[in-house]
Amino acid sequence: MVQNMLIIDDDTAVLMSCERIFTEEGFSVEVASDPHQGLQMATQKKYTVILCDWQMPGLDGLDVVAELETRAPESTVVMISGYPSVGRATEAMKRGAMDYLAKPFTPEEITATVQKAVRNKLHSEKKTLGRFEQLLNKFPVPSMDDKGPKNIAETVAQTIGVSKATSPWISIVVLGIMAGAYIGFGGLFAVTVTFDMDLGIGLKKMVAGIAFSIGLMFVVIAGGELFTGNNLMVSSVVTGKITWRNVLGKWGLVWGANFIGALLLALLFYFSGLWKTGDNALGEACVKIAAAKCNLDLGEAFVRAVGCNWMVCLAVWMALASRQVVGKIFAIFFPIMGFVAIGFEHCVANMYFIPSGLFLSHWAGLAPAGVDLSTLTWTAFFINNLIPVTIGNTLGGAVFVGLGYWGAYLRSPQ
Repeated sequence: MVQNMLIIDDDTAVLMSCERIFTEEGFSVEVASDPHQGLQMATQKKYTVILCDWQMPGLDGLDVVAELETRAPESTVVMISGYPSVGRATEAMKRGAMDYLAKPFTPEEITATVQKAVRNKLHSEKKTLGRFEQLLNKFPVPSMDDKGPKNIAETVAQTIGVSKATSPWISIVVLGIMAGAYIGFGGLFAVTVTFDMDLGIGLKKMVAGIAFSIGLMFVVIAGGELFTGNNLMVSSVVTGKITWRNVLGKWGLVWGANFIGALLLALLFYFSGLWKTGDNALGEACVKIAAAKCNLDLGEAFVRAVGCNWMVCLAVWMALASRQVVGKIFAIFFPIMGFVAIGFEHCVANMYFIPSGLFLSHWAGLAPAGVDLSTLTWTAFFINNLIPVTIGNTLGGAVFVGLGYWGAYLRSPQ
């Protein structure tokens, strides 16, 4: 007997993905992108399983779950959310959900979660397995362990890349501006705590890396679209889920939005007057950093950028392995600390560092001893740093992480 399923989610990519997954599993699937529409459908028709997103415009997902408990008490309700926490899961269960799954997820995870929810629903109502017996025996009980590399590769290629490629452009722009500012915060924090530090070059760079890591934590945990992290979308292209046109368009949009966010943070720092700290010593340190980056050899800048985004994308990759925020923090912390301490180059970070030095040298008149300000120009910024670093970052993340794990786990056997 065909089982009915209703999916309520405002994310088109999630709707399409789940509809495909459960149609292949034998469900008769209907979708609703609006929570009010979903409630009306649940009132008019009986559904075996209802998948419901946590956050939707117009009506909170928890309120939808509470309504479903009244309107469709016979349905097994499963909550899905891109903002996982123990508290959210507990609240969802209190309001009638039988299980809870964090986004992004793989087809195996969502089908296993549905199986488990059906089992719990039947157990709570003291019914026999009956018509669900085949479904219950088909899938293993989902593991609460962190995700393995193969599982992450599938999630990135099948879910995350597709979701990013199909997201509305306005969301991409807003989240991209936020991410650019977040990386700028990391850069500002790193310079602020090290500008007068006298611990030796190695220790000073390590402390800078420790501080800078908050930038990617903001992006991954609070939410943001970062160009360097989005280089992982290449795995969705080579698996045939999206096209190069989708990816290149979104990369360009995110890159530009990141630039805007980083510039805003650089302007905020300038007008805050915080650069005057230590009798202008903090501001002079910013100018020195900017000048050094503008005087890098093109080849060196490119190679340093390759190494940088190899490590940044590994940080994002490992953060996806963890199901808890604290795990994501540790997954991000060490690779980011490492790339800064090593001295690699990150294009979005440089979108903050170099304009900050330009503003301070041109507008505030800061001229640190030993710095040739004639080499610190907007032209040098783009030609000597931003362009080669962007290219290097793209290759480092897309080839060594995105294509690397695709080749290891997802490539079709010849």
